[in-house]
Amino acid sequence: MLDQIIRAISGIPFALIATLLLLLFKPFSMKLLGRDRGKVFVEGSEVNKGKFTGVGIYFIFVFVVSAFSFCYQSFTLFFMLALMFASCIFGFLDDRSINPWGEYIKGGLDFGVAIFASIITAIFYSVDVVTPFGSTYHVPTILYIVLAIVLFIVTINATNATDGVDGLCGTLTILTVVTLMLAALIRGTLDFNGFMIGMLMIAVLIPYLIFNFHPSKMLMGDAGSRGIGFFIAFYAMYLKIPFAYLIVGLPFLLDGGISILKITIGRLTHKKIIILKNFRTPTHDFLKITKGFSIKKTYFTICSAALVIDVIYLIVMVVLKQI
Repeated sequence: MLDQIIRAISGIPFALIATLLLLLFKPFSMKLLGRDRGKVFVEGSEVNKGKFTGVGIYFIFVFVVSAFSFCYQSFTLFFMLALMFASCIFGFLDDRSINPWGEYIKGGLDFGVAIFASIITAIFYSVDVVTPFGSTYHVPTILYIVLAIVLFIVTINATNATDGVDGLCGTLTILTVVTLMLAALIRGTLDFNGFMIGMLMIAVLIPYLIFNFHPSKMLMGDAGSRGIGFFIAFYAMYLKIPFAYLIVGLPFLLDGGISILKITIGRLTHKKIIILKNFRTPTHDFLKITKGFSIKKTYFTICSAALVIDVIYLIVMVVLKQI
């Protein structure tokens, strides 16, 4: 048993070092990676134009290999990791495409991945969820699958939309993973594999942030953000606290999620209904462009708010546990 624990824990430095080496040397980068095109109608995006994008393929690959090698429980985990990598690959192909894929194509792919992942999660994991009050609620399987599909789609797209400021998406992800881990520990749903999977994600993101802090040298692209978004949804469900995302994921929802909601409602109503018409989205663009915040100030503002939300949430969890 001790040997298994030691072997598993060794996966953390393996993931960190492997990611660092891949990002440092970027093997096959000229043929493998895309170049940032700049975002049409987004002021200031020209600063990233020409940088390598899609490097998320490196750290998501290392995460998947590490999780499968050091945290393997059953073939079910293999399927979930495969679907996570599929989300990454779809984003990667968009990153290196000469012409960006349309929202309908990406939306359809997200929906397909979400359906398979939700069914697997409901059947092979547990449809029992732990509420903030510590009680366990058995969710009907069909309802669980529907809610899981929504969670996967929301996290994938909100995370993707948040990736617009150097270091922001990676930092918010680490804060989210740590908070989910601690919340699960408080509620008694954190097992060793749950701890390891979370730590492996943190381990692959730390080297990336070294290269992505302002001024960034490379970008994760859709390959990274979509893979991360998938992971966050799966991780919350694996820990049996999926509703925690409504709080822990607020930074993603208030930044990128608002943008997705605004676009979705506008298109569904043929632009007859435009919510937050005078508010530039994502929120990081509102801070940078409308309010004139620097990239560093925007980063620290959003990350500080996220940290405050996470700390308050964990304090409330501890208090509720004592009641």
